[in-house]
Amino acid sequence: MKMRIIHTADLHLGQIIYQHYDRTAEHLHFFAQLTKWCSDIHPDALLVSGDIFDIQQPSATVRKNFTDWFVQLHYKCPQMKIVLIAGNHDSATRIQSDKAVWDLANTHLIGLSPSVERLMDADGWQDDYIIRLNSGYIVALPYMNGERQELIQSILNRVAEENKEGKPVVLMGHLAVAESDVTGHSFVGTIKMQDVSMMGNGYDYLALGHIHKPQTIGHQEDSFKAEVTYPSPVVRYSGSVLHVSCDEAYPHSVSLVDIDRHGGTVSIQQLRVDELFHFYDLPLNGSSFTSPEEALDAVRQFVEEKERGYLRLRIDYGTYLPSNFNQLVYDELAPYDERWRYNPKILWTGAPECDGKEDRQLVFEVAELQQMTDPVEFIMKTKDQYPELDMDEVRDAFEEVKREIRRMKEE
Repeated sequence: MKMRIIHTADLHLGQIIYQHYDRTAEHLHFFAQLTKWCSDIHPDALLVSGDIFDIQQPSATVRKNFTDWFVQLHYKCPQMKIVLIAGNHDSATRIQSDKAVWDLANTHLIGLSPSVERLMDADGWQDDYIIRLNSGYIVALPYMNGERQELIQSILNRVAEENKEGKPVVLMGHLAVAESDVTGHSFVGTIKMQDVSMMGNGYDYLALGHIHKPQTIGHQEDSFKAEVTYPSPVVRYSGSVLHVSCDEAYPHSVSLVDIDRHGGTVSIQQLRVDELFHFYDLPLNGSSFTSPEEALDAVRQFVEEKERGYLRLRIDYGTYLPSNFNQLVYDELAPYDERWRYNPKILWTGAPECDGKEDRQLVFEVAELQQMTDPVEFIMKTKDQYPELDMDEVRDAFEEVKREIRRMKEE
């Protein structure tokens, strides 16, 4: 029996990019495409493999958008199952707390992962993670700290015992597996990779989230082919629905997946996402600006010729920029009413010989140090000593630490 799904992940609803720009319009544009695809294709299920939200405590407006957009999907495709799992950016308990209400709309939210203690329970707990369709089975596993192969295999075994008709089996997960291509994807520190064998066996398609580049593990050469077919089992990242940063300089898509039977073949079509805002690095030819005037003139000309997008500048390291350079760029874009957006993280090129800065020793009063409760505040006061320090990455690092601490407390 054939099973057809649409697989996507890493929505990051509510993302404020470059600490300034709200992406609601971009997500609305994406959901219009997703709704049309689901209406035209009539898949058995829509799978969202984690990182539904960008932060664990999204605003009321962001949560309302989530509700409005997925309710609209349900109205357009009432027979289609919608399955969403929590990712590392999501609050597991908050996702799980809404489960009972969303069940009424044929939508399954899985937030809390199974604990190792469940293995001591009588069989039956596995059903919390199994969604049964006429055409097959979906095993929905949210983000988990550490490897839980025995738990996962227990759930897959329960499906195998029931699956007498040889229906397709899909497993959902949110993690980084070995051999994945993390190009353009920024991680704090060293990302922990799990061997795909830790996800057990008995599935036909592993629908992954977490890595933003669309790819099929073991077939990276086919990353951007419009249509491919492989023997089961297949492990795939659908990729994020939007570029989450300028470094994700590759097309984004959702995956339309057809599985003919359990142990059969898996066919994948990439449905290309038409992004409302594209990302541009100037100069487009890959060279670098050598003066602020040259850079500003190029920005002025480029935004007059194009419609909208995000801009990042590539500048030679030896170029002197006035202290208000970024503000000058913002001023150039101001008349365009946010149709043009600026990434203030400049791409510096060329090996530095000498930055011309004299070493100086920072002096802090004891009382001033005692009042610094935020590590980022101290780093901001000392950043001039570290010209290559990227404050956006520093802030992101501390936010990641905070999220992980909150998640550990919840678990």
